[in-house]
Amino acid sequence: MHDSEPADMTDAQAHGFRLYVEPEIEVLLRVATTLTGPSDAQDLVQETLVRAWRSVDRFDGRHPRAWLLTILRNTNMNMHRRRRPDTVADFADFVSTRPAFGVDPPGTEEHVMTSILSDDLERAVQSLAPKFRTVLLLVDVDQLTYSEAADLLGVPVGTVMSRLSRARERVRRHLRPMFVAATGKAHP
Repeated sequence: MHDSEPADMTDAQAHGFRLYVEPEIEVLLRVATTLTGPSDAQDLVQETLVRAWRSVDRFDGRHPRAWLLTILRNTNMNMHRRRRPDTVADFADFVSTRPAFGVDPPGTEEHVMTSILSDDLERAVQSLAPKFRTVLLLVDVDQLTYSEAADLLGVPVGTVMSRLSRARERVRRHLRPMFVAATGKAHP
């Protein structure tokens, strides 16, 4: 945020921000964590809030969650474009550099699964391809609507529905043998 912005604050901006943005911050944090992982989620949401503040006076007041998720998606894409692998001039600097590939910090999926889901369900969700797992987590864990998830991912609503259906079926198929072994019933 620029130093001059607090002086430029208007009552209308502050009112719009309180009315449209503040109630959605928790949702933004959950979605950002799903998209980026816990370490980058707060930075992503902070940048999203700054952009929302700058444009809240032009927002028409309809569908604030969709508006904010669009800002979040675009901000996330811009942040990823800016990231490039760091070069290492001195091996001592290696510890503080970001790897070019191959090492990902634990993402939200891992965090949610280790804290909430059982081991079997965790393995089932982890076995999904990322495009299926992301949709499943956005809709079933973050409780976004199909439309919100579609806007966030930049895909049609039908694609979200299809991926979610496939993800749920694959999780069911993965869990079926454990259900049968535990209950003796063939169909959950």
